[in-house]
Amino acid sequence: MPSGADGARPFWAVMAFTVLVDRITKLVAERSLGDRAVSVIGDPVRFRLVHNQGAAFGLELGIWQRWIFVVIAFVAIAWLYRASQQAARGDKLRQFAVAFVAGGAAGNAVDRLLSARGVVDYIDIGAGTLRWPTFNVADIAVTCGAVALAISLWREDARSAPAPSSPV
Repeated sequence: MPSGADGARPFWAVMAFTVLVDRITKLVAERSLGDRAVSVIGDPVRFRLVHNQGAAFGLELGIWQRWIFVVIAFVAIAWLYRASQQAARGDKLRQFAVAFVAGGAAGNAVDRLLSARGVVDYIDIGAGTLRWPTFNVADIAVTCGAVALAISLWREDARSAPAPSSPV
């Protein structure tokens, strides 16, 4: 496990911040939207409250799905914490990436624990009937964190790749 005094690991702070922002925005959405859609930027961006009992894009896993998704989230958080601990302290991109993914997973798990209605989604993007599945801040954190993690891993691979040999 890498160590050193080159910076603290932000895992728990970033995760907690992500859950807090996610929770606040979901409470505001639930209290203010009801059954109506609110245009933010015309038709392309609007807020519309929906509850998603499934996984991403409405994936369904049957009667136990609520608890299956909660367990999956906690397993993912534990794995991401371990990844944070194994990453170099100086790799801030990786440190923040895993924390954002964990925060997003935790934010949606909180929804599942608090209500059988499922995850609170409210950001609706699209045009007319062509719409992306409704999402929330936790989903944004998972997506951006996953992209950042992929970039971090790619950069690590690029750094560790052997230098090309020159012909003699």
